[in-house]
Amino acid sequence: MSTTPRPPQIIPYLFYRDVPAALDFLTRAFGFKEEMRHGTPSGGMHGEASFQGQLVMMGQGAHERSLKTPKDVGAATMGVFIYLDDVDKHYEVAKAAGAEIVHPPKDAPYGRNYWANDPEGHPWFFTSPPKAG
Repeated sequence: MSTTPRPPQIIPYLFYRDVPAALDFLTRAFGFKEEMRHGTPSGGMHGEASFQGQLVMMGQGAHERSLKTPKDVGAATMGVFIYLDDVDKHYEVAKAAGAEIVHPPKDAPYGRNYWANDPEGHPWFFTSPPKAG
């Protein structure tokens, strides 16, 4: 057994009305890999998906704890920011898969980026860092 401590991780946990549909969308539109989906004791669903080794978790069925989706409340209170190598290629796949494009790829001081919302209103920000030089 390893005595090396595991580094802490910060993992976004997003709330969805339909976790199976969210997992399907994230894999098709944003290039995620589904890691897990299973029912919860309360009758909801838990899911996990990764993007190049980075994990997001998602759940449904927690309305009794006031955990709501952006569509439930009419606004998002957080988004997911992802650095990747080729924003333009990623954008074309997301657009073709039906992602709601808030703004197409553009250049900014922090890199080339675009913004897309998933079907339940979570904002996703994809950015290629600026090239060194």
